[in-house]
Amino acid sequence: MGLRLDLLLLAAALLFSPALSDLVILKVDRRVDLTSQIVRVTSTLKVENNGKDAVTEVLLVFPDRQVKNLAYLFAVSSAGKGKAKSYSHTLSVNEINLKGMPPSLVGYLVSLPEPLGKGESYTLDVLAVYTHSLKPFPEKITQADIQLLVFEDSAYYLSPYEVKAQSLTVKLPQARIESYTRIENTKLHGSDIKYGPYENLPPFSHSPIVVHFESNRPFAVARELVREVEISHWGNVQVTEYYNVVNRGSEITGEFSRLEFQARPHIRGPSSFRNLVAKLPPRTHSVYYRDEIGNISTSHLWSDSKKTELEIEPRYPMFGGWRTAFTIGYGLPLQDFLFESEGKRFLNFSFGSPINEIIVDTLFMKIVLPEGSNDITVTAPFPIKESRETKLSHLDLVGRPVIILEKSNVVPEHNQYFQVYYTFSGISMLREPLMLIFGFFFLFITYILYMHADISISKSSPSYLAKMQWEEVQAVIQQVENIVSRCLAVHEKLEASLQDLSRTGVVQACKSVRKSADSTLKELYKEMKPLLSFLQSSSQAAHILPKVEELVTKERELQEKLMTKHLTVVDCYEKKLGGREIENRINAHQQKITVLRQEVDDLLDYIDEL
Repeated sequence: MGLRLDLLLLAAALLFSPALSDLVILKVDRRVDLTSQIVRVTSTLKVENNGKDAVTEVLLVFPDRQVKNLAYLFAVSSAGKGKAKSYSHTLSVNEINLKGMPPSLVGYLVSLPEPLGKGESYTLDVLAVYTHSLKPFPEKITQADIQLLVFEDSAYYLSPYEVKAQSLTVKLPQARIESYTRIENTKLHGSDIKYGPYENLPPFSHSPIVVHFESNRPFAVARELVREVEISHWGNVQVTEYYNVVNRGSEITGEFSRLEFQARPHIRGPSSFRNLVAKLPPRTHSVYYRDEIGNISTSHLWSDSKKTELEIEPRYPMFGGWRTAFTIGYGLPLQDFLFESEGKRFLNFSFGSPINEIIVDTLFMKIVLPEGSNDITVTAPFPIKESRETKLSHLDLVGRPVIILEKSNVVPEHNQYFQVYYTFSGISMLREPLMLIFGFFFLFITYILYMHADISISKSSPSYLAKMQWEEVQAVIQQVENIVSRCLAVHEKLEASLQDLSRTGVVQACKSVRKSADSTLKELYKEMKPLLSFLQSSSQAAHILPKVEELVTKERELQEKLMTKHLTVVDCYEKKLGGREIENRINAHQQKITVLRQEVDDLLDYIDEL
């Protein structure tokens, strides 16, 4: 009721404009295509000027609820019917805010190629493309359920002018229809619903209709698509596309059974889609398809001289509400897309997504130009938001200019060519090769200088002398450690002779071992004396000398205790004392020997670490 009242107010306001009120629409043929998720409404209008003054514009009006989903609006002059119909002029369409326009309506003015005189008629076709206009009902279904959609519109063409005759045809994807609004002159022919003809309808006539029908077509929506086109003047255009796709159809509830889906995919998953098809330019090469996990092998590529088709199959079937993210990359020959005109180079590339019948909520088109590009301008067939940034890549000095083109609500009709003009000096192409040449040149020169230069430390410098003195100290300490190790080996022979004595009882052999050991130890101490003197006289050994002297002292104490133990045991055997008496006499010596051995081992480990 509120919408009807707004329409009446608009009609009253427009009566003050003779240019609008003098037009009459002789005939309107509307065709609504619901065979995919994108709603396309084609209206053929034949208008006539019944006023005295010439008319140059035709006003189109749409409800604001439809304009929210209006992605593309196009008008063209036409002549003929059916296959014989021809199109001559593309007409300019601009949104307008008329005085007295209710907020529930939005107006667009179509500019005619030449003034329309009194009694003259003109035929034009208007294409309106809508996204997110089909609503799933029910909104949630199970894996095996079919998908049902609801479409709402008016059986009468909404116009500020009187309409003499009109008709509407709604084309559905298949003949299965749950329900549809039946009014006067309504007919169902297979998958087509026809309303009309209706004659002599006043301005802003409105008759709501609702169609509830089955459609299992893919509802693929890219919530965000980033297309990066990088130009190399060395002969290649590299395209990388980052997709974030969701199925906006009826959401699946309950558990998903892959076994049932694999066995009967058309019965146990009719509302899902398993693949998407991207139509790429001819002579596409180096194609890849991957996601965050890695390369996806379930894809197929067909190419010929006219086109290249890439069939993309995600890792899992896409049911309603399910999402996936993937990347497509491919290369193109530069000569097919880069041209020169009036001293400027320009890229001629297509906007939109190459995937069939996909809706893109937000599209970012990034054009990466070579470093050194200047005087950049963009020409596009429809309004877009433009911004700039810089990208650093290999061998770049200041970075490559990047033009970012942003547009929301993108449909296949936006797959039109746009141009990026820029200037680029041919000498700039030599920048990177020259950088490589000079880079290798300086690398080789540096290598030659390195090989022929004497970069060793001077033998007279304090640091060199200190280094050499420390190396001498280290060598002397190593010799001291070796002597101590040899002394410890002699100690082990003394212990072994006592074990032999306890086994054989031969005292004379044990005395011979002690005599030999005593002689050997005296010789070793003679070797150690000059080494200790050197360490005591060297300033580099000041921090380690106390530990070395402590090591020598502990070893001598250990030697004395061992000799005392040895003499005691031999004496006991000569006196033929019992084993318990021998243990009692040497017990105190053995405890001290054990402690001294541990201390000597600890000191050796400490000196090794230094």
